[in-house]
Amino acid sequence: MTPSDAASDPQIAALQAAAAQAQAELEAAQAQAALAAAKVKAAEAAAALAGAGITASGGATGAASPVESGDPGSASDAPAAEAPSDVLAGVPTDEAVGTDTSTAGTGTADTSSTAPSSSSGDGASSTDDLNADTIGPGPLGLDDVLKIRDGYLVHGPALEMGALVNGEPVPGVQVRIPLSVMNRHGLVAGATGTGKTRTLQGLVEQLSAAGVPVFAADIKGDLSGIATPGESNEKLLDRTRGIGQDWTPAATPTEYFALGGVGKGVPIRATIAAFGPLLLSKVLGLNATQESSLGLVFHYADQAGLPLLDLSDLRAVLTYLASDDGKGELQELGGLSGATVGVILRELITFADQGADVFFGEPEIDTADFIRLDPSGKGIVSLLEVPGVQNQPALYSTFLMWLLADLFNTLPEVGDPEKPKLVFFFDEAHLLFRDASKDFLAQITQTVRLIRSKGVGIFFVTQTPKDVPGEVLAQLGSRVQHALRAFTPDDAKALKATVSTYPTSGYELGEVLTSLGTGEAVVTVMNEKGAPSPVTWTRLRAPQGLMSPSADTAIDAAIAASPLLVRYGTPVDRESAREILTAKLEEANQAALAAEAELERQRIAAELAKQQAAADKAQAAAQKKADAEYERLLRKTAGTTRRTSTRSSSTSTSSKSPLEEILGSKATRSILTGVVEGIFGTRRRR
Repeated sequence: MTPSDAASDPQIAALQAAAAQAQAELEAAQAQAALAAAKVKAAEAAAALAGAGITASGGATGAASPVESGDPGSASDAPAAEAPSDVLAGVPTDEAVGTDTSTAGTGTADTSSTAPSSSSGDGASSTDDLNADTIGPGPLGLDDVLKIRDGYLVHGPALEMGALVNGEPVPGVQVRIPLSVMNRHGLVAGATGTGKTRTLQGLVEQLSAAGVPVFAADIKGDLSGIATPGESNEKLLDRTRGIGQDWTPAATPTEYFALGGVGKGVPIRATIAAFGPLLLSKVLGLNATQESSLGLVFHYADQAGLPLLDLSDLRAVLTYLASDDGKGELQELGGLSGATVGVILRELITFADQGADVFFGEPEIDTADFIRLDPSGKGIVSLLEVPGVQNQPALYSTFLMWLLADLFNTLPEVGDPEKPKLVFFFDEAHLLFRDASKDFLAQITQTVRLIRSKGVGIFFVTQTPKDVPGEVLAQLGSRVQHALRAFTPDDAKALKATVSTYPTSGYELGEVLTSLGTGEAVVTVMNEKGAPSPVTWTRLRAPQGLMSPSADTAIDAAIAASPLLVRYGTPVDRESAREILTAKLEEANQAALAAEAELERQRIAAELAKQQAAADKAQAAAQKKADAEYERLLRKTAGTTRRTSTRSSSTSTSSKSPLEEILGSKATRSILTGVVEGIFGTRRRR
């Protein structure tokens, strides 16, 4: 009989159909048996918990009780020991399957709405999707997959990271970060080109959709695409469908900022006075003595009414206090060493050469402007453009620490809120820690540890975890590790160190971390109870915004339309310490010149008086000599006159001789005086 004849025989066809039906019934029976086995296992776990006196809602799986989850299909008044097995083990009953439409339980969750999804233990994923045939051909068994699924069940709002990868993506196991733990900080790490920026973009978009403002330093300009809806293509849609993401394009409200107006964006500035001596000392790398001296300078400037607005103001005050005019100003407070002033001035010059001078000035940014929502309730994303930051790490780290310190000083304590007030993403975090002093690292560690209670979360984005000091890493609750390279001995050492920081898992992490594809990462986060979730190889969700920079025209239009541009766009150069001291020194200089001129006038007058006195004395002496000579001549002529009188009896005794008359005349006396003065040089010059 030929195959065509067999196919045409009705009896043979009926037998084949019956065989196919029997095969289908057998497969269905096997599926039901697997479901029943899972329920039996869950019931045994429930009985064990009940025997230990633990309620269903306190189970190790973290699943909610029927009443807590709000799932009407699973509500029951039964005691904890008789609670449905799916409640404890996270396995839904037939009635509960698909009741939670906000999760990826069927592998088609839609998180493209304006808020992150909220998943509970009920309906988080279907057991029909999780069996030996559907969990993938990877290294994890069914028990490992179920453990990972249960470890990422979230009862409140959450950020969707992506789907488990076990050789192939498993859409039924979604990886999430609870929104409530985003203020516990985190790390996004990986080699260049592994998808860190896209991961960062996806997290920023979801935070904004949840009503959480975001601040991010856009080092390479890639993040500006979040302000523009993404572009769909078949490759993108195939990938997103494969991980249970119903992708739709969406834009995120964005503000653009630039340090000191260098670059595109609303200028960000701060005053030296607001920066403070402590933080400035840390940035400049000053020792304890120099730090104390700088604090004294700030104290003097405040008491003397000298506003410190920019670096030139601080340099002017330091120069003044080291000068002869200002040395006495701080004597009562211990004085200021000239050597210390010299060190601080040199460090300030270096700091300014690195570009920091453009950051200091007015109008000063109000950090509250980073915590804003748009009219629809979405958090506004503040993108800081930092051109050439690789060559200006001090400027970058300075702004970072000032901003965090200002927020820490101004925001009230909130403890552990349902969602953070603000989340920071600092790309190229290695620049923050490069060449940092021990004091500066201590300041960062303290800020990271304490600012959590203010409702502020910090995510560091860098290439390897070793870029972040261990003291800071210890404060991070979530880690997203993209692929690492191991081309050199140093790379291999860094890889080994990275693997050692993860808890035990079903993966050979050394191999996984070097084989991750673009857009894949090893994820572990802090769950809602504060415990770490299982280490999970995850294929990450695609961002909904444009995965390339927004057009320059769109950025320029957004900046021009920003209400903040009116407040911060134009720099203000009001009178400050430099101008006040310059005017004070000029006034003092004018007073000194006037005093010097008066002293010179008095000196000249004294010299003239001295010369006049000498001339008068000389004249008096000459007059005395002239009178003496006159008397001598008079006496001489008097003897001659007497002899003449005795010889001439006919002459009257009362008459004078002609010589006597000549010598005794007034004219002769004047002539003789002039002659004597001429001889002795005592004639007064007129």
